[in-house]
Amino acid sequence: MRKSISLGLILASAVAATTIAFAAPAAGSFGGWHHGQGHGQLMAFSKLNLTDAQRASIKQIMQTSFAQNKTQRQALRQQRSAFASMTPDQVGYQAAAASLAQAEGAAAQQRVQQRANLRAQVYAVLTASQKAQLATFQAQQQARKQQWEQFKAQHPVSSAASSTTP
Repeated sequence: MRKSISLGLILASAVAATTIAFAAPAAGSFGGWHHGQGHGQLMAFSKLNLTDAQRASIKQIMQTSFAQNKTQRQALRQQRSAFASMTPDQVGYQAAAASLAQAEGAAAQQRVQQRANLRAQVYAVLTASQKAQLATFQAQQQARKQQWEQFKAQHPVSSAASSTTP
């Protein structure tokens, strides 16, 4: 049990350190304006030796996308807030739940389409060699993810360690 707790603490520390490392923008990176893109992909962009023109173009694409979607995000946030302020015994509660569920579904569909469009626009800015480099980075990331999943499968956290509270 002690070994499981120690392993859990080590893994938690590693995750926290990784989070801090990704949160701190490196020189020439895209820290602070990821808007819908995964941190791993943005870290890959910082390794592609982008020109200043490419960097500016990608930043403009990201900012435009963020600004265009702001109204939709705010409307959904307001709808969530309104629903959260209701109590289950209020008149219209079930209708509000159905309306929110429909809005969340539509928003998810829009997000997927917008991210695909954003990714295509950014990809168009890259040179052929940068695209190949990006594909290599993505393959490496996928391999690391598979290794992590394999590690987790081989080293399950015991129920005693997961139910222990500090």
